Amino acid sequence: MKLFIRNMVSNRCKAAVKEELNKLKLHFIFVDLGEVEIMENITMDQRELLTKGLRTIGLEIIDDTRSVIIEKIKTTIIDMVHNSDELIKTNFSDFLSEKLRYNYTYLSNLFSEIHGTTIEHFIISHKIERIKELLMYGELSIAEIAWKMNYSSAAHLSNQFKQVTGFSPSYYKQLKDKRRSPIEEIGNPARIDHHRSTFPKASPVNKQIDLKTGDSHYARSLIEATLDPLVTISPEGKITDVNEATVKITGMSREKLTGTDFLNYFTEPQKAREVYQKVYAYGSVANSPLTLRHTNGQLTDVLFNGSVYKNDDGQVKGVVIVARDVTEQKKIALKLTEAMVFAEKLTLKAEEAKIKAEHATLIAENAVKAKQQFLSNMSHEIRTPMNAIIGFAKVLLKTDLSEKQKEYLNAIKLSGDALIVLINDILDLAKVDAGKMTFEQVPFKIALSISAMLQLFEQKIQEKNLKLVKEFDDRIPEVLLGDPVRLHQIIMNLVSNAVKFTSEGKITVSVSLLDEDDEKVTLEFAVTDTGIGILDTKIEKIFENFQQASSGTSRLYGGTGLGLAIVKQLVEPQGGKIQVISKINEGSTFSFILSFQKTNATAEFDTEFVELNEEMNDINVLVVEDIVLNQLLMRTLLDEFNFNCDVAGNGKIAIEKMQSNSYDVILMDLQMPEMTGFEATEYIRKELDSDIPIIALTADVTTVDLAKCKAVGMNDYIAKPVDERLLYSKIIGLVRKRSTVSEPIEIKTDETSQAKCTDLHYLIRRTKSNPILMMEMISQYLEQTPPLICAMKKGLKEKDWNSLYTAVHKLIPSFSIMGISVDFENIAKKVQDYASNQQQSEGIPEMVLELATVCEQACVELTAEYNSIKN
Repeated sequence: MKLFIRNMVSNRCKAAVKEELNKLKLHFIFVDLGEVEIMENITMDQRELLTKGLRTIGLEIIDDTRSVIIEKIKTTIIDMVHNSDELIKTNFSDFLSEKLRYNYTYLSNLFSEIHGTTIEHFIISHKIERIKELLMYGELSIAEIAWKMNYSSAAHLSNQFKQVTGFSPSYYKQLKDKRRSPIEEIGNPARIDHHRSTFPKASPVNKQIDLKTGDSHYARSLIEATLDPLVTISPEGKITDVNEATVKITGMSREKLTGTDFLNYFTEPQKAREVYQKVYAYGSVANSPLTLRHTNGQLTDVLFNGSVYKNDDGQVKGVVIVARDVTEQKKIALKLTEAMVFAEKLTLKAEEAKIKAEHATLIAENAVKAKQQFLSNMSHEIRTPMNAIIGFAKVLLKTDLSEKQKEYLNAIKLSGDALIVLINDILDLAKVDAGKMTFEQVPFKIALSISAMLQLFEQKIQEKNLKLVKEFDDRIPEVLLGDPVRLHQIIMNLVSNAVKFTSEGKITVSVSLLDEDDEKVTLEFAVTDTGIGILDTKIEKIFENFQQASSGTSRLYGGTGLGLAIVKQLVEPQGGKIQVISKINEGSTFSFILSFQKTNATAEFDTEFVELNEEMNDINVLVVEDIVLNQLLMRTLLDEFNFNCDVAGNGKIAIEKMQSNSYDVILMDLQMPEMTGFEATEYIRKELDSDIPIIALTADVTTVDLAKCKAVGMNDYIAKPVDERLLYSKIIGLVRKRSTVSEPIEIKTDETSQAKCTDLHYLIRRTKSNPILMMEMISQYLEQTPPLICAMKKGLKEKDWNSLYTAVHKLIPSFSIMGISVDFENIAKKVQDYASNQQQSEGIPEMVLELATVCEQACVELTAEYNSIKN
């Protein structure tokens, strides 16, 4: 992994970083300026130790990408200007872009935003500092420096230098050339020229300056140029001259200081003497810490820097001392240390708080998981026996019973239904509270989906002598993208309330198109009843948990007060809003608006309730279920459907049965011993390579994950307690779909070998063999079919998709009535789907021809039947 370290711009910094990395026994290489690549994974503890170690030497690890880029810009500039012996780059912007691999405009804008100045100004300031160094300590001329620093001329350098510093380069050059000669004359009475009477009488200090040189004023300006205390000392340790900074820091005048022992002004005279002796012994000393004392007792921490000065003969004449005041630096360092200690304490507290928060979060998450697991288990444990209770109650209600027995059984069934509603409400509320409510985006046929869902209420509505009105805007696209399960949940709660609180009149369910564009449609759903109504003062409260319109509502009508709260929690996260308009004793209208994405995809898992077809009885069903009661119930329901039923106690037994028997569909429970439904389905798909339709059965609605069912290869699912009409419809739909795919249809056009395509058994049963009714229905078919055949052919030829759709749509119901094979009904639905969205056009003309041929043949056969009945 790579680390970027702020301020690592020198070999000293690199050495310090290397030492810290070696302490941690890490293998590394220096990649670039400020950049280190660690050759192995670094732990959080190692990173923390490295961070602390670097902080003590003024370095810092940078994690923010933008800050890393800024540091790379700065270190690249500093390295090029200060550390490189090469010529400064002519086009630095190109060099910077190439080195950092970013567009220069981006680098410049980022630098200005974060650093507060431009890259160009930063380069210029460092070039000026480098020029100062070269002028003061180098041997190059101004012209040579101008060439090295890539100025067009010495004049160009001089102009920019003066603009930035206020001085000319010559001034700094003089500091280098003359910095010794004036100092060397200080304290040398032998060099004074007493014959230059034109000079004014000198003070004791000025008498020590070589007036012959004419540099007395320059020497004084040089001494006063530094803001730090500067002192010249004779070999005997006596002060020979001082600057104004020394006067201020000691509280004594220049006259009083001159001639005194310099040791007297330090808190540790002996230590000062040792430093002074080192200067004479080694020629210079640097950064020796001492403390100066003011006459008022104030102490000043300084760094003692000194060197000897000599005369023209090389003889040592004294020492020049500069004492750098580091009081503020020490204060800052102390504050920094205190701040670091405080920050470390805060960090420790933050870590403790983080650990406590993580512990609390873990406890909360475990509590939520425990709650969800409890609800899941509760759902499974309650639903499993309730499935049997409600299922067998329904079965018994179909048998010959006395009125009293029917009354008792209805009470059992209603109690079971109420308990299931309560379980569903509590589980949905728990999902909302836990933030686990998710919304899918799957294609579904909205009209068919809502219509099928409303059929669940037909029996209850008929029992209360109510009328159900369905209003659906035909401008709404057939297939939309959304969450049909949650939509059903919303409408079912609203319709359930409407049925519960309405004793006479009607319930209207309407869906209207409000807005449409190329990508989505906005729909308004409304459920209107003629029930008891709601007081205006109670409308806001009915959407709260466990709230009803009045305290007597639960007693009179039942319920938990959760239904509308759940509806609100399902509508609002999808960007919708639920509204209610109500009048006491007149009724209520609950409406909500949702948007759905348009799609060309094919809808999956759409189930349309179909009537029991006695001729579809040769269906072999394998029930995989471990609960004996549920096995018995499923066997009873399938017997009513006239289906053949086989039972397996778990997934392992089911797989064994599949290898020796043939089945048309499998009803698969999910939670079973030895091998679950998920595991069994995955084995059937992958190991047995079977495409047999599999419908999941589950009592645990909190964990029914449609995506997981589909992932392992299940075709559909149904929740317990099982609705027998829904179960029958799903089985018939999947078996028909499979037979259509596996058995391609061939229509023989040779009239001599043509098989009969109609079968009037269904018509005879429906009309109870009444010849008049049979003739009337056949007559209607013969009257309407030929024009529809012509309209279908014409629509295809002229690409009039609306006409094609309408013609085929009107033909479909007659297929089952006249006993025409369901295969042709499926072909007609494919043509209808194509006419609706013009997708997957392959084979459509041939299908239209097949439909026309079979319908024409049916007309011939039915004409003969009509004449036979008539005669």
